[in-house]
Amino acid sequence: MSTTSDHSVLRTKPVEDVLAQAGGPDGEARPGDGGGHGRLRRRLGARDLMGFGIGIVIGTGIFTLTGIEARNHAGPGVVISFAVAGLVSLLAALCYAELASAVPTAGSAYTYAYATIGELFAWIIGWDLILEFALGAAVVARGWSGYLQELLDLPTTLFGETAPVNVGAMAIVVLLGVVAVVGIRESARVTNVLVAVKVLICVFVIVVGAFFVKAANLTPFIPAAKPVPADTSGLKQPLSQALFGIEPTAFGLAGVLTAAAVVFFAYTGFEAVANLGEETRRPARDLPLGLLGTLGVCTLLYVGVSFVITGMVPYGQLNEGAPIASAFESVGAGWAAALISVAAVAGLTSVILVDIVAMGRIGFSMGRDGLIPQSVAAVHPRWGTPWKITIGTVVLIALLAGFLPLKVLADLVSIGTLFAFVVVSVAVPILRRTKPGLRRPFRVPLSPVVPALSALACLYLMTNLSIETWLRFLVWMLLGFTVYFAYGRRNARLNAPLESRSGSRVDR
Repeated sequence: MSTTSDHSVLRTKPVEDVLAQAGGPDGEARPGDGGGHGRLRRRLGARDLMGFGIGIVIGTGIFTLTGIEARNHAGPGVVISFAVAGLVSLLAALCYAELASAVPTAGSAYTYAYATIGELFAWIIGWDLILEFALGAAVVARGWSGYLQELLDLPTTLFGETAPVNVGAMAIVVLLGVVAVVGIRESARVTNVLVAVKVLICVFVIVVGAFFVKAANLTPFIPAAKPVPADTSGLKQPLSQALFGIEPTAFGLAGVLTAAAVVFFAYTGFEAVANLGEETRRPARDLPLGLLGTLGVCTLLYVGVSFVITGMVPYGQLNEGAPIASAFESVGAGWAAALISVAAVAGLTSVILVDIVAMGRIGFSMGRDGLIPQSVAAVHPRWGTPWKITIGTVVLIALLAGFLPLKVLADLVSIGTLFAFVVVSVAVPILRRTKPGLRRPFRVPLSPVVPALSALACLYLMTNLSIETWLRFLVWMLLGFTVYFAYGRRNARLNAPLESRSGSRVDR
């Protein structure tokens, strides 16, 4: 338990403190805000949460990874890969739903870790989520610029990967940053429109593409395993194969599982819904609906689209850059390519917007706790959004997107998200034991069995990612440790005397 003199890196933030800062479990007014930074405004319902969730989940994953993983690792078995990744995500979502409904606050996994397993782990998760959302948004912004350039034949000196400065990527980040700063309702409205376009196009792909599916393209459904090319770097070998001395292979069951670990990227971001707990009108009911509804819709669409695409074109001939559009072109339905490109632009737009919104809420929580400068957690008096951290986020993402030729680091985003899911899964049984009387409107069934399965499944998928991905992840984490011990630990609000923390309590 935490005390006013406890300087341990494993000190925990009292759940009562979290709820007081958020305005109570159902958003009712409470005296004090836990730091004087103001509260976010509760304006969202279950439909808005599903819109945000689907908006960030359906994006680069389905538009690019289907072709890459089917061609290189799984063949038509990529359908199973998407189903496995969806199942693992569902297990994690159940854990998120319990914690989000009991502790509806900005920061999601970061805040849950702070209340259960300690400050250092909370910092690690917060740092991890910064990696996921900031880098992901920058990469997607460059992809958006490239899709728009191809769709409208815009000048390559300003749009796309060959531009010296990717003005298109910077412009969309700034534009969506303004939307995110002005208000959460405005962000929700824009996202809901874009989500409607994406879902309709995905349904279109499944329905129309089904007429072009050939059974021969789906046979064998899981191609036989074969050795990887001899010149493949050992750093690209999955960690599990290196640990157990297994000869590196592609395809077969191992290939399907490797693809599952990579296409897991396609599901990342649904946890952004939990970041909106402080802005949800009825979090006890709406947060579980938003989380589970998002995953249910996205899993069905992913499985359907991947089945149709691998049935339309032999997996070895799939285009890695634009597999869906090229599949329709290859069967003489080029008229559909323009519609799919429009969906890609809409899909990537909503991903960038939700990334910016989610990153702002994580920064808001970390600033409110003093782990980063508290001034960044200020809430705008008119718009009710964490405007300073959002503007800072927009500047960072715009610079990355404009000047750095980033590749889609799907593996790196996947490992960061899976790690966060492990922590959330572990937090559920810990919080049940340490806070048995806490109101839990939604409860994970069969706990602690389901949380344990969730944590183990996430760890297993992590071991199917490459060694070089693990090395990059460790470098980022070491940088995070440096920042925490140099600033965060000394400036955390838990260092302050109890009486100086408005609206806070400390467990003794």
